Amino acid sequence: MSRHDGINIPDGKFYRRDVGYACRPAVLPPFRKTRYHLNKFAGRNYPRTPQELFNRRHSSLRVTVERAFGALKNRFKILDQKPFHPYPTQVKLVLACCIIHNWILQWGVDEFVPEEEDVTPDEVINSGHGVEAFDNEAWKNKRLEWAQAM
Repeated sequence: MSRHDGINIPDGKFYRRDVGYACRPAVLPPFRKTRYHLNKFAGRNYPRTPQELFNRRHSSLRVTVERAFGALKNRFKILDQKPFHPYPTQVKLVLACCIIHNWILQWGVDEFVPEEEDVTPDEVINSGHGVEAFDNEAWKNKRLEWAQAM
């Protein structure tokens, strides 16, 4: 799966998507009509099926990614604004912010870099993307195979 503007998904890799997307090559949504959000697994509500375990891990990954972006956006306000740079420059900005963030974590805070604040992720509301989705059977089977292997 690739686009002429440079967005490529290497073979064997995939994008983690929300339930509004179809299960297609390189696009991996959670199982529909199956428990998903982490709070549904709180206490002794352990996953009971491979699909629920897959969805729990899918949700956990989503929360981790959101926290990482939240930390970056909190530290580097340029990432929290509407982008006005060309796409290649946006990519370089995010990469530069990640490099500086990791440097700060390794070497400590510099007098010219502000202190990192506690970050709590915002609630994400999925509004859908307005495209009718059809699942790819091969990728549905691959997702089920991975869920059962967990």
